[in-house]
Amino acid sequence: MIEELSGVATRDVSRETFERLTLFSRLLQVEAARQNLVSASTLENLWERHILDSAQLVKFEPKSGASWVDIGSGAGLPGIVVACLVLGPVTLVEPRRLRVEFLRSVIESLGLEERVSIVLGRAESLAGSFGVISARAVARLPKLLEISHHLSTGKTVWVLPKGTGAREELAEARQAWQGTFHVERSVTSDQSLIVVATGVRAKPR
Repeated sequence: MIEELSGVATRDVSRETFERLTLFSRLLQVEAARQNLVSASTLENLWERHILDSAQLVKFEPKSGASWVDIGSGAGLPGIVVACLVLGPVTLVEPRRLRVEFLRSVIESLGLEERVSIVLGRAESLAGSFGVISARAVARLPKLLEISHHLSTGKTVWVLPKGTGAREELAEARQAWQGTFHVERSVTSDQSLIVVATGVRAKPR
């Protein structure tokens, strides 16, 4: 399993990191009985559907130690998984208080307090700029760019997991946004795509 994780993340994964992710998956399964964090049908295959699916995003990190913001972190996917695999600071943004409480307990359990922070709120209210912006199942691409563009710079890498409609969303987004966009196929599902973008900026009106 650790070899598969290393392959998906395209980096060496230590035993300590693997154990952290294993603990996170257990905590997620327990909490799923309390609140609706992920689809119940995916719990039996949680490692592939959620852990590996999130881990593959770190290969798009522009440089080691880059700051990362995960919008709409929810169950900590991909934010917590990313935080276990990268060296830089990670900010989790989540508007639902119960999920924030879960994320805080996970961060403490995994010993990630020094590098991971949580914002209870929406991306629109957050300030600052980040090296990487991720968001999984938050909003359609045009809306997502609208609510979080202020968190980016010209060098920010956007890593946005999407379903089969990724190209349709991208075509829609290009009506108002420009930059370098491309679509990557997910390594965990033929039905999933990942939009990767840099230099994102609004088109002149």
